[in-house]
Amino acid sequence: MGSLAVTAEVMPPRGGDASRTLEHARLLKGLVHAVNVTDGSRAVMRMSSLAVCRLLLDAGLEPVWQLACRDRNRIALQADLLGAHALGIRNLLCLTGDPVRVGDQPTARPVNELESVRLLQQVGALNQGLDPVQGDLPDGGTSLFAGAAADPQSPSWSGLKSRIRRKHAAGARFLQTQMLMDSECLKRFVGEITGPLGLPVLAGVFLLKSAKNAAFINRVVPGACIPQSIIDRLAAASDPADEGINIAAEQVASYAEIAQGVHLMAVKAEERIPLILERAGLSSRC
Repeated sequence: MGSLAVTAEVMPPRGGDASRTLEHARLLKGLVHAVNVTDGSRAVMRMSSLAVCRLLLDAGLEPVWQLACRDRNRIALQADLLGAHALGIRNLLCLTGDPVRVGDQPTARPVNELESVRLLQQVGALNQGLDPVQGDLPDGGTSLFAGAAADPQSPSWSGLKSRIRRKHAAGARFLQTQMLMDSECLKRFVGEITGPLGLPVLAGVFLLKSAKNAAFINRVVPGACIPQSIIDRLAAASDPADEGINIAAEQVASYAEIAQGVHLMAVKAEERIPLILERAGLSSRC
C-alpha cells in the first residue's frame, strides 16, 4: 500500500456489550492502519467512543477516537482528553457534532460550548502542558494527534477554504472528509486548499447497500449528496449489495491516487470492508 493511509469506521453498540463491535474491528486487523470509532453519530445514543477505543487497544488495534462537542461542556471535554491520554489513546478526530434535532431524542439539551476549532485549540494547549485555568499541568503535556472533519462538496468554496485554514491554524494534523462521490471535487480540494497547507487528507468512502439506502441517506444525513447516477446504478443491479461494494472499491482506487489516505464507512456492514479493499487492490497487509 506504500505510504497510503487506510482507516475504517466502526460504530459503538446501542447497549453495554461491545463484543460485536470488536468482532467487526478484528476483521480489519492488518488491513487498515487504524479503526475510527464514532461518537454519538447522528445524535443517537451509543456506547462511549472512548470506552470502545480502549477495548480496541486491548485487542491490538490502533483506534482513532472521535470526540464531539455537542454533549459536553469544556470541563467534560478537558477531562476526557486527559483520560484518553492516560488510557493510551493518541489519535483524535475533533468534531462539532450532528445537531440534536436530527437524532432520536430531539428534546435533549445540546451543550456546544466549544466547536471543532476551539476543541483543536484545547488539544494543542494540553499537548503543551498548559492548565486550562492557570499555570502548567503538574505531570507535563499530553500526546494527542488531532485531526478534523471536512466536506469538500460544501456549496460554499470560500467558506470551506476559510474553515480549513482555521482548523489547520488551530492544530489539525490531518483531515477526514465526509462521504465523497466526486473525484474531481477531491482533486480541487487537495490541489487548492489542503495541498498548499501540507495537510494530509483521508478521503471518505461510504458503502451504499441499495438505491433505497442511498435515497434515505440523501434525505436524513446532513450534507449528503449521492448523485442520481449512482442511485440508478444500484437500482438496476441484480445484486445491489454487491454493486455497492463495487462502487466503494472504485472510489477507494480513485481517491487513493489523489489524497494521502482513504477512510471507509460501512454502517452495519463493517464485515464487507475487507472485500472493498480487495476489489480496490488494497488488500495487502498494513
